[in-house]
Parts: sequence; structure tokens; C-alpha cells
Amino acid sequence: MIRAPRATGRWVWDQRGEGRGVRVSAHSEAGFLVLSTWKAEVCVATVRLLPAEAAELVAGVTAELASLAVPPAGALDEDVEVRLSRVEAALDELRSQDS
Repeated sequence: MIRAPRATGRWVWDQRGEGRGVRVSAHSEAGFLVLSTWKAEVCVATVRLLPAEAAELVAGVTAELASLAVPPAGALDEDVEVRLSRVEAALDELRSQDS
């Protein structure tokens, strides 16, 4: 088991807590990037990536993140319908005030 050298790399902590996180660190002397998974200050797994592999991972993360930003099918239509109903109700109210 490897203990976390907290001063190096970039950390992202897991929402679940318990010291879970991922550390990203560059090893320029060896030409690779290391992703390490941690729990309670103990390294439980590592992955070494060449720059092209790291770029592929970043592209995948970006694509998946973008998919989270797109509302599920039907959600946009429902939102448009709700807004349209509000506009129609406001127009009806304005028309009744003019009468």
C-alpha cells in the first residue's frame, strides 16, 4: 500500500467521502500521466497513460459530460409546453383586461 503524497498532482474527491479520490500526476521524465485511485489515504489502483491515451480519455470525459448537459428526450418538449402554456395564459389575461 502506498500512502498519498498530498503535495503532488491534482486531486478530485469523490462525493461519497471516506477519503475516496482520484489523483492525476504527470511524470514528464518518463513521458506518461498517472491516474491513481485512493481510499482513506491509501492508493488502491493506478493507470499509466501515454499522452495520446490521456487525450483520448479527456475526449471521452468531455463527450460524457456533454451528454449530461443535454436534457433527456421529452424533457425539452415538456419545458417548451409549460412555457407556452404560461405565455398563452398571460395573453388570455391581457385580452380579458382589454375587454
